[in-house]
Amino acid sequence: MSERLTIMLNSDLAKKLRALQSKKIKETSSTVSFSRIVNEVLEKGLK
Repeated sequence: MSERLTIMLNSDLAKKLRALQSKKIKETSSTVSFSRIVNEVLEKGLK
């Protein structure tokens, strides 16, 4: 289940996340939300 949260990101970090999002979109040829990228990065980092 998802929960709506508001967070503040450093602009450099946001650019890196957007770059990952762009890469994933190109690889899959489908839409990939920014939230999905943030969740994937956090899950990897918290393991």
